[in-house]
Amino acid sequence: MKYKHALFLNPYVESSSTSIMGIFPPTGLEYVATSAKDYVQKVTLLDLRYEKELAGKDKLLDFIRKNNVDILCISIVWDRQFQEICSLLNYMPDEIPLVVGGYKATLEVEKLLQPCSKIDIVVRGEGEETIKDIMKDLSLEDIQGISYRLNGKIQHTKTRPLCSVDDISYPDRSLRRVKYRIALNGVDMTKLTFDTVLSARGCPNDCKFCTFKLNPLGQKRNYSTRQVESVVNEIQNLDAEAILFSDDNFFSNIKRAERICDLLIERKVKKRFFAQARIEIANHPHLLEKIVKVGFKLLLLGIESPHDHILAQLNKGFDSFAIRRSFEVLRRYPIYYHGYFIYGNINETEDEMLYIAKFAREIGVDSITFQKLRIEKFSGLKNLAESTPGYHVTDRGELYSDKYSHAALKRIGRKIKFFFYTPFRLLRIVKKALSVGLLTFREIVCFFTLSPRLLKGLINRELEKKRLKDSLKRIFIKNN
Repeated sequence: MKYKHALFLNPYVESSSTSIMGIFPPTGLEYVATSAKDYVQKVTLLDLRYEKELAGKDKLLDFIRKNNVDILCISIVWDRQFQEICSLLNYMPDEIPLVVGGYKATLEVEKLLQPCSKIDIVVRGEGEETIKDIMKDLSLEDIQGISYRLNGKIQHTKTRPLCSVDDISYPDRSLRRVKYRIALNGVDMTKLTFDTVLSARGCPNDCKFCTFKLNPLGQKRNYSTRQVESVVNEIQNLDAEAILFSDDNFFSNIKRAERICDLLIERKVKKRFFAQARIEIANHPHLLEKIVKVGFKLLLLGIESPHDHILAQLNKGFDSFAIRRSFEVLRRYPIYYHGYFIYGNINETEDEMLYIAKFAREIGVDSITFQKLRIEKFSGLKNLAESTPGYHVTDRGELYSDKYSHAALKRIGRKIKFFFYTPFRLLRIVKKALSVGLLTFREIVCFFTLSPRLLKGLINRELEKKRLKDSLKRIFIKNN
């Protein structure tokens, strides 16, 4: 073997106490590290979000040298901390090959190679097969799907075709040096361990705002599923108590989802399961009954908008009537429903944006997340956004207009949050989470006990409401 010790590094340093992303294992990096195992003597996986004692440049460099690391593989996924990560890369030893991959690295190959002079190879797109060729020390020009420097110029090899998801080994969790736990608002939920399982890649739907069905090169990943037995075997071997299916839509193939549920029941697997879904799951009550029996506690539903013209613009494939009809069915089942919404859509008014909170309450969704519309590089809405008068897209994909600036959209977002998340709503969330078994009473008590920020927010909101009522009362008395 050419290499003796490969270090796979997640370089982000935010802690789980400050970011919801802290609870998610770096699954993409783990897939690639697992693929490399047979081609290198030793693999080490470091997640700097949790190994803070190694987060400093000198400390990481010391770890690399003390452990005789002879190839370094780093995942760059997000925009954030880009400059800090480039600085870290440029601090790495010249004599150790430096390989970089991930969504952001693929999207910004040349922008990354220019300031980060220490990078030897950028892996473009999915890296499970590419890392094998790198570890085998093939000539760079013979490795598909990479970019590198040659005589001061950046070279790009042929794009690697996407392989079948069944040809990829699922992550070897024994490589982890930490356990991932569910944390909310910085509170470790009584050591409730968490993991993710990918049972399929790609999505058969064609929502225009979504680029998850594409890799960073714009290649459409055909919907590709793993064998049912492989998925259940992976779950059986997990220690985690809570499992998120990270498929774009776990229920894209209804019969397959039922087979997974049947096998989980047959093998008496007891976990709390979460999954992403579309509202059409309401058309399959038999499956809903089955997922309740299996232990599905939370469904994450892409609702996106209460308005038919926006839903048509986003190409969701359903209208507001279908949403209401679906929730009439969904509310019958003891499952916690979290809805995703998008606001700041093209030609959407402020009143239409604010209606999200009222609509969410009307249909009976338990909680919501709402994000401003982004126009990514390969978004199906890119041409519409750029051709609509008064609308602008920043280099980072942020959409704004002459009428609704970034600041205005942020203000509208705060209003949506305030209108939906009332103190009464928060109490209902707690009640629902307990009733469906999403969280235990002990976890809820721990959360509220250890989260002074949440308690302070509730108290401040009640005080604000009381002051407003008192002010209105004084004005009324004075004028009468």
